[in-house]
Amino acid sequence: MSSFIEGYKHRGMRRELVQLLYRKGIREERVLRAMETVPRHAFMDSAFVEHAYQDKAFQIGEGQTISQPYTVAFQTELLELKPGMKVLEIGTGSGYQCAVLVAMGAQVYSIEYNEVLHKRAKVVLSKLKYSASLFCGDGSEGLSAHAPFERILVTAGAPSVPQSLLEQLQIGGKLVIPVGDRNRQEMLLVEKDQEGKIRHKAYNYFSFVPLLGESGWAKV
Repeated sequence: MSSFIEGYKHRGMRRELVQLLYRKGIREERVLRAMETVPRHAFMDSAFVEHAYQDKAFQIGEGQTISQPYTVAFQTELLELKPGMKVLEIGTGSGYQCAVLVAMGAQVYSIEYNEVLHKRAKVVLSKLKYSASLFCGDGSEGLSAHAPFERILVTAGAPSVPQSLLEQLQIGGKLVIPVGDRNRQEMLLVEKDQEGKIRHKAYNYFSFVPLLGESGWAKV
């Protein structure tokens, strides 16, 4: 069960985490400020509160994880978010990344494949008063009913960039997605220029849980 208790100790641990993220290369002030604001411990089982502000991923059940804070910060920084932007997040998971996007002023649409995690994240985000539009379904196909999106963020490893996401990306938009095999993925920044042409830029390697769905790793 999550812990919603917030105290001086938690705020101190978040400040230390943000300092670590800065030392690891995260420079966008708004990203760091959001990471210092969002109570990561509230998105984890209360038994792991003491570990909530360590820079590592943790299991959240259903075979899924809450991402390492550095990974969250790195992906978010690549988005170059501005307040009010319409963002699609693929893979709500615990809801932590969603909360960071909302804290930065984004209009967030988030879709989760797993119904248990979807329901759990909905409760936590509501209790913490982070307002986002949450959906349960196949995120690998995007969310065409609400497209286009100025930014799309995928928080699971994909075998390739889904065509549906490229189609739902607005002209001038950015898509951040880890692409590779089930164990290791390269972070890609995909941009759609004013002529609608797609450009890719590759960054570091990470390890995400697999993106499930028709345009991901089909669930077995």
